[in-house]
Amino acid sequence: MTKKKGSIGSSFDDYLRDQGTLEETTSTAVKRVLAWQLEQAMAKEHMSKNQMAKAMKTSRSQLDRILDPDNEKIQIDTLMSAAKVLGRELRIELV
Repeated sequence: MTKKKGSIGSSFDDYLRDQGTLEETTSTAVKRVLAWQLEQAMAKEHMSKNQMAKAMKTSRSQLDRILDPDNEKIQIDTLMSAAKVLGRELRIELV
């Protein structure tokens, strides 16, 4: 008799859900990925933080908050503006 390959036990999501931290952890992960993607796009476009802030019509300190992976209090329209300046689009979906 052959054994099925697969996972043993619950998933990491199940673990986080049991701990009551799934939503917070997911939110933090999403913001960190977005900040990383914006920084990568800025590097690809050879755009400095000062140039990016000017193109977004905002301050350098506001841009620093947007790029701060631990700051989850950024509005969607601000992220959309940053993406647009870089020739990208922000996609959000419910699954």
